[in-house]
Amino acid sequence: MTTNQLLSTLQSNIHALVETVETEFMPLPDAALNTKEAPDRWSILECLEHLNRYSRYYNTALAKAIARAKTQNQARDEQARSTWLGQKFIAMVHPSNVKKQKTFKSMNPAQSVLDRSVVDEWMHHQEQRLELLKEARSINLNQSHVPIEFFKWLRLNVGDTFQLLVAHEQRHLLQALRVKARVEPVFAPALKV
Repeated sequence: MTTNQLLSTLQSNIHALVETVETEFMPLPDAALNTKEAPDRWSILECLEHLNRYSRYYNTALAKAIARAKTQNQARDEQARSTWLGQKFIAMVHPSNVKKQKTFKSMNPAQSVLDRSVVDEWMHHQEQRLELLKEARSINLNQSHVPIEFFKWLRLNVGDTFQLLVAHEQRHLLQALRVKARVEPVFAPALKV
């Protein structure tokens, strides 16, 4: 896949994620968004807050990497190349990987007091990411790098970073959809006979 094809695919994936949040979660009452199926599980808002915590770092890091790259390398529509490390991280967070992953304490939103502003922030991060994808068309995705949030001395190329973020978003939105399926019946209006 070329870098332009990769960017177009990622853009489509983000639009699908936004549509899912708009149709599945935004109409829910606040109580449903905060309900957990079990005390040790995350609510829908906790799933989105977890993603927000990553986006706060990675959207800024991507913007810096793209700005730096604009002065250093020229865009080429070449084969998108994933590094071994990039492939490993993407596979780890990909929705098809059903193995539970431990999250870092700073990224764990459990026991947070959350409200609907979490959804608004998540939407804002997606708008930012779509803009970053547009800007990334002017750089070489394979040569520009972003430090990994929890091991800053490790770096992923920009293409791998975007893929990692989108796969992570997909994984946790599927988790949030499972939560919705389990808690929604509690908040469904009773049928009047």
